[in-house]
Amino acid sequence: MTTPTAVAVVVPARNEEALLPACLDAIDVAVEGLRAEHPHVEARVFVALDACRDGSAAVVAGRSGVTAVELYAGCVGIARAAAVDAASEWAAGSSHGSLWLANTDADSVVPPHWLTTQVRLATAGFDLVVGTVRPLPADLSPDALAAWHERHSTADGHEHVHGANLGFTTAAYATVGGYAPLRAHEDVEIVAAMKEAGLGWIATGAIPVTTSGRAVSRVTDGFATYLEGLAT
Repeated sequence: MTTPTAVAVVVPARNEEALLPACLDAIDVAVEGLRAEHPHVEARVFVALDACRDGSAAVVAGRSGVTAVELYAGCVGIARAAAVDAASEWAAGSSHGSLWLANTDADSVVPPHWLTTQVRLATAGFDLVVGTVRPLPADLSPDALAAWHERHSTADGHEHVHGANLGFTTAAYATVGGYAPLRAHEDVEIVAAMKEAGLGWIATGAIPVTTSGRAVSRVTDGFATYLEGLAT
């Protein structure tokens, strides 16, 4: 694949007014880095505000380069898909030839080189980039944090899948039929489908995303539920 002509960042959010500002601030820095390295690559952020009853919409409102996608599904798989649909419409309307979809979560903070690294890997021919995450240490007990590090590799070639750190082409997304309407593990499902389809993929430890280690999950069987079980 040649260098993508556009990058869309997909962010599902459900009642995330407290953590969403830091998420978007970090994405802004990553977009600035992308524009410095690839000035002709357009970038835009799509936040899927799913059944939000707090001030998440106000956080997004007025943000330059950010599109709010409002829905009331209460389902992260549907929310991610809605944001991808909006991103695809944006790219088509702007006559962009190739669109890269970078995925993260509203409670997460991406590193400054997050997008430039994904674009480099896309240019090298990878259809799917699977990154790593690390929970915020202050959010976990010492036992839970130790258990996390014992069970998780942050090196290249890792076996983990996190919706907070994924990237893929729109062609790869279409090949597997998009995100399934699942309330959890939609990220694991889509990555497995892309691998099964024989698409080119890479698991990298070069772009770790910091994510919340909170104990209260926004979805049943989500990441917070997993973290809660580490110290037990």
